[in-house]
Amino acid sequence: MIKIGVLFGGRSGEHKISLMSAASVINAIDKSKYEVVKIGITREGDWYLFDGPVELIENGRWEQEAKEALAKDPEKYKIEILGSGGNSLKQLIDFALPILHGPNGEDGTIQGLFEMINIPYGGSGVTGAALTMDKILAKAVCGKAGLPQAPYAALTKPDFDERETEVLAEIKGKLRYPMFVKPSNMGSSVGISKVRTEEELKQAIENAAKYDHRILVEEGIDCRELETAVLGNHSPIVSCVGEIIPSSEFYDYKAKYFDGGESKLCIPADISPGKAQEVRDIAVKAYGLLDCSGYARVDFLMEKGTGRVLLSEINTIPGFTKFSMFPLLWDQEGVAYPDLIERIVELGYERHHAKNSRQTDPR
Repeated sequence: MIKIGVLFGGRSGEHKISLMSAASVINAIDKSKYEVVKIGITREGDWYLFDGPVELIENGRWEQEAKEALAKDPEKYKIEILGSGGNSLKQLIDFALPILHGPNGEDGTIQGLFEMINIPYGGSGVTGAALTMDKILAKAVCGKAGLPQAPYAALTKPDFDERETEVLAEIKGKLRYPMFVKPSNMGSSVGISKVRTEEELKQAIENAAKYDHRILVEEGIDCRELETAVLGNHSPIVSCVGEIIPSSEFYDYKAKYFDGGESKLCIPADISPGKAQEVRDIAVKAYGLLDCSGYARVDFLMEKGTGRVLLSEINTIPGFTKFSMFPLLWDQEGVAYPDLIERIVELGYERHHAKNSRQTDPR
């Protein structure tokens, strides 16, 4: 039986969302096909093997139980990530499924670890994960390729501290209010603010800088929020298009994960077949352009009045909670949650085998 290591938690502002997503994934995995190995990472970056109930992952109490288990039986519960003796990661699992949202999980760092120790894993590789996690880089690449996006400006916190007046003038010269201010490397709407004045803009930049020194400012669009899901490596397939009607002014952290009964997810979205196909076509182009593989959720804005479709961002480890669009979109297509996870595992093995078949000796 394949031993799947589900990794959760992590050193990220999205730590709590990772716990919620991982609990859903663990519950959905077909236990007749896979043995689940639960591996938790604390906010401080410590790794723990956890064999307690899934409920303790979702409510955050897993950490204390894992520490107690390690103290009582270090031979069994100690993890040597790169070591060759004892409980090394390669001995614990056959396949890694990182459900780690945000930095140090979705940005290519842990993918690089898996590559170095040659463990197959689910989702995008180092390049795809790093590019899509960095909103500024992703927008630069997609913009160069001509994909439609909302107007934006990029800045760094050190530059803002040195040239505040000039940077604000540059932003206002490029964009109109309202604007959205975001950390470049963060997801789940963490650190995002909607601003309408210069004073709000300054405060929002300071808030975003708590999570990343690189900051994205986008011009606000009067729009409908659309999402689609992609599955595959070199020949990806795309789900139907869904629409989010948020409970708050925009689909923020609270609306995404804690107002499931108030925010509405419309699947499929009430848009024309032509618009739905346009969304799906752009999703596939962006997925390939940013070197994604395995799976992803692609987010769009459709401007009210004009119907113009704009690419927003790609999430290579999208939310897997009971409110999350990604599994719901595939469920609409007839792909049940356990089958979706199985497909992600198959795609991870496919990518791993393709990589290992390449020539490494140039002689």
